Amino acid sequence: MTTVVFGEALVDDFVTEQVVGGAPFNVARHLAAFLSPQLMITRIGNDRNGAVVHAQFERFAMSDAGLQIDKMEETGRVIVERGTRGHRFTILPGQAYDFINPEQALSAIDMVEPAALYFGTLAQRGPRSRDTLHALLDATDATRFLDLNLRAGQFDERCVFHSLHAADIAKVNEEELQHLFGWYVDVRPATSATSATSATPMPAGEVRAACAALVQMFALQGLIVTLGHRGSVYFGADGHIVANRDNPAPPFVIDSVGAGDAFAAIFLLGRSRGWPLERTLARANEFAGAICAVPGAVPRDLAFYDKWESLWRA
Repeated sequence: MTTVVFGEALVDDFVTEQVVGGAPFNVARHLAAFLSPQLMITRIGNDRNGAVVHAQFERFAMSDAGLQIDKMEETGRVIVERGTRGHRFTILPGQAYDFINPEQALSAIDMVEPAALYFGTLAQRGPRSRDTLHALLDATDATRFLDLNLRAGQFDERCVFHSLHAADIAKVNEEELQHLFGWYVDVRPATSATSATSATPMPAGEVRAACAALVQMFALQGLIVTLGHRGSVYFGADGHIVANRDNPAPPFVIDSVGAGDAFAAIFLLGRSRGWPLERTLARANEFAGAICAVPGAVPRDLAFYDKWESLWRA
């Protein structure tokens, strides 16, 4: 059974170097590194950055059956500018991943037996790729995993609404959860949905009720809320709540880039391997923390994954 991953593969352009990224591509690379069958459906340009992305397919021994080459549009690019107040990101419009071809995507998915279909919102900003995603969703009854991944200026409420309705399981962080509360649940404003240190925190009971309302409203099997170093909480359709808070902290943190993608990848890996939910959440949290201790979203040394396989086998 294969995890189909739909969405953007792009490069973060630091001027001095180009780093391959995109949340879906990060998820697919993690799955590939753990030798979990996956199919990445994306579109890149016939350009230098496209060659950099394609090299990552080869490095991780990923199938290129879902990799489309656009002869006109450029490979997705995010311009990263370093400043005294941190990094400034500009997500360029009209990139190759905005034009994923439906016929090619459906042909690729016909070659595998999908167990899950991962998707987000960035690749839905353009009508062509959005229509392609809808065609894929209609073509399979695989579990639909929505990793919301809201990027400033790159989404609207309508896209979120339809994405949640299409999903079986949705994953959001605390900031994204606040967007959902504001749009769909009648709760009083709060700085943070779950933080006890917030100036105006919502009571725990109110948070649980609001999350349960979202699960019911969108007929979800489950809603996952990631809490950074504080773990994660899974809200099930049956009212069951699984909180995973007892996670070893990473020895040090370099950056949190890609932590959410790492969590999503291990959650999907756990489902494909039949791990119990509690164990899956614990391992997803621990692996996401470990990614915070390496530079970038994906480790440069693929031996990084061997330690985790050994640990989980034990």
